[in-house]
Amino acid sequence: MPTRRRLITVLVGLVAVIIGLAPAAAAHAERADTKAADGPTAVARARVAADVLMSSYDPVKAWFPSSWWNSAVALQTIGDYMQRTGDRRYLPQLDNTFEKDKGEFPAGELSGDELWGNFTSRAIDDSEWWGLTWIQAYDLTGDHKYLDMAVKIAEFAHDYWDPSTCGGGVWWSAEKTYKNAVTNGLFIRLTAELHNRIPGDERWLARSQSAWDWFVASGMINSSGLVNDGLNDDCQSNGQTVWTYNQGLAIGSALELWRATGDPQLLSTARRLADAAIDGGLTTDGVLTEACDALDRTCDDNAKQFKGIFLRYLMDLADVTHADHYQAFVIGQAATIWEQDHDAADRLGTRWAGGTSTEHPNVFDWRTQASALSALLAVVPVPAPMRSLAATTSPAQPVVMPAKSGATKVRITIGVSATGPASRPVTARVRVKAPDGWTVSPSTGKVILRPRGSEPVNGTFPVEVTVPATAEDGHHDVSAMVVADPGVSFSTRSDVLVSHKIDFDTGTSEETPWLWDADGSQSNGIQNRFADGNHYFVYRFPFPAETVTARSTLTIDNEYVVEASPDGEHWTIVSKEDQRVTDGSNKADQAIDLTPYLGQDKAVYLRVSDAFPEDGWGGRVYHVTADTTE
Repeated sequence: MPTRRRLITVLVGLVAVIIGLAPAAAAHAERADTKAADGPTAVARARVAADVLMSSYDPVKAWFPSSWWNSAVALQTIGDYMQRTGDRRYLPQLDNTFEKDKGEFPAGELSGDELWGNFTSRAIDDSEWWGLTWIQAYDLTGDHKYLDMAVKIAEFAHDYWDPSTCGGGVWWSAEKTYKNAVTNGLFIRLTAELHNRIPGDERWLARSQSAWDWFVASGMINSSGLVNDGLNDDCQSNGQTVWTYNQGLAIGSALELWRATGDPQLLSTARRLADAAIDGGLTTDGVLTEACDALDRTCDDNAKQFKGIFLRYLMDLADVTHADHYQAFVIGQAATIWEQDHDAADRLGTRWAGGTSTEHPNVFDWRTQASALSALLAVVPVPAPMRSLAATTSPAQPVVMPAKSGATKVRITIGVSATGPASRPVTARVRVKAPDGWTVSPSTGKVILRPRGSEPVNGTFPVEVTVPATAEDGHHDVSAMVVADPGVSFSTRSDVLVSHKIDFDTGTSEETPWLWDADGSQSNGIQNRFADGNHYFVYRFPFPAETVTARSTLTIDNEYVVEASPDGEHWTIVSKEDQRVTDGSNKADQAIDLTPYLGQDKAVYLRVSDAFPEDGWGGRVYHVTADTTE
């Protein structure tokens, strides 16, 4: 837990702010009348988003599939969620990762790099991310094993501090070819956090201060107050892209070192860096925007997570200063994400302002979820309100293939969750609305929940929606409003796709409604979904009631297994690659007769997995079609 010394330094720093930064404080009109966020709604939205994120957590490998450093940041974000809301449900997953992944692993097992033990590798910045994650775990639990691990990681990073090149700084990698903002921003924050948690420490404080002094003098902070990526061979700023996470880490580094020292200049610098970013330097129409968020570009798996790191540290600054300027900004980011970058499955995409294009669609995955979750957390008040109410739908994106005559029924379950004092039961009133010409039964009702504090309790409200044969192809909302006294509410919806044909590229929004179970599969862009190792993905085709025969064609390659099922439980192999193919050279259209697998409700399930799970080159699907005859 934070030490008494840390609390003292915070008080000292606040006094310094009052005395030394009065002009700046007045300029920003502190504590004016900015409208505060709706606390119960903010908690509920964060809970829903956190649950979606954790649905991608792999409990066997104890990480989020296919990204090592991203997993560290995602777990730290979940730590932020638990610390911010008081909901401690995910502490076991943190410990699961710590115990399972602290050893040595060969390249490709958990990271593209070999892991050297204690969460270290040739990528120094990757190691530092894990150090911050374990300090977060220590703050949550008080268990010194996490703090001890963070110390080991920080000692490892310090071994790459090298004053013989550019006068100091930590190398980006073991190859010692580049000194950059991310590695050194992480080092400053990590060492300052250690100082603020280790009684009597002077060593980590000295290292943090030296690293900060070097960073400020390096020239990476440009004349606009924005942080360029790193240094060139002449030890000058390379002028490369200003990524939001570098800006955020610079803010966070200054802020944590200010906590350690009480130096008002550090807080002033943190504010200057924040102002440079949010006053137009890194925003578009007031929304935080990565350079790769443009509609003609696609962010890679690293950049998908950058904006959330910025918001984590801006949240920290907003908490410390209570500045209306920062509070208004984080409220705006959270509102924009929920209104424009949030789908019916409660997934949050990479473009916070929304927007998509055919070749560069808005991407939704666990990395983008973790990033946007940080923005939702930033508006949760401190302390968080005890009482909250949330709702979800399942399935969130059902598909209906109408019969030529007669209606088609689809079952949707409204999930309701609540937190609050154990002494006060919650009566949640549910109202469900379907499109004109559709019916829903029951359309109103109640769910009674008995909260037990900050950990949510759950209930369900199932409904049956009747879709007429005349329903037009396209997306249709079935919405639900859940209300409880005193004055807490939440809305949710199912995005029902009515479609008479099945024809989609993988890795697109058109694929999503047909994707019944993504498991641990991944998509790296349009016409790309793959399942490596023991992972798989399942499509569900709910053919019309009059269907007699059905077939499907999958464009597929690598080491695939395709199975069919009438119920999603009992599977038969219908296509398989028997050779070890890892280069896509067997890419072809595989035609599959689905007629033997038409279930009682005429639905067929197709599952794609890995024929050779030990080598990590599982089935990769590009395009899917299916059709029927009566």
